[in-house]
Amino acid sequence: MKLLSGNKKNDLPGRLKKQDPAAQKIFYDRNVKKFLSVSRSYISDVYQAEDCVIKAFCKIFRSIESFRGEGSLEGWARRIVVNECLNFIKSHKTVFYLDDISESYLGEIYEEDIAFDFDAQDLLDQLPDAYRMVFNLYVLENYSHQEISEILRISIAVSKTQLFRAKEKMRKIYFQQQKSLQNEKF
Repeated sequence: MKLLSGNKKNDLPGRLKKQDPAAQKIFYDRNVKKFLSVSRSYISDVYQAEDCVIKAFCKIFRSIESFRGEGSLEGWARRIVVNECLNFIKSHKTVFYLDDISESYLGEIYEEDIAFDFDAQDLLDQLPDAYRMVFNLYVLENYSHQEISEILRISIAVSKTQLFRAKEKMRKIYFQQQKSLQNEKF
């Protein structure tokens, strides 16, 4: 009997494809916090981020038949969450991509890693949507600039520019916060 229940647990994708409510609850409980964190990295308003996660779960359960087992179920579902967030941003806000920094000026600067010692979500919330989308896709989701340009329908140069500007804005915010903290001490 244990062997059957063990197999049942290990075949979560199969159970989800059969629209098993217990399997849906298991999958939801395992992933809701992670997916909300992903959504919050794109959308600063908590309630809108939650709405995107709920819609994403509905799409996941509705389109589970398209999961072919290539890669992890969680990774496949995470992509749906990210796409739901991007669709929300595109449909509810006006996002401008500015392309006034030349690619040669960017050089290797955009590749440099940044390490911050403070609340990352607070920092992401302060970035404009265009910066946040490109930053998240590049840094958190490991998309290439080519892939980002295709997803967002922008040029590779614009993707690199937005990433560069996001990092610059993050640096400015960080140093402003540090300066404020030092001024409070005195």
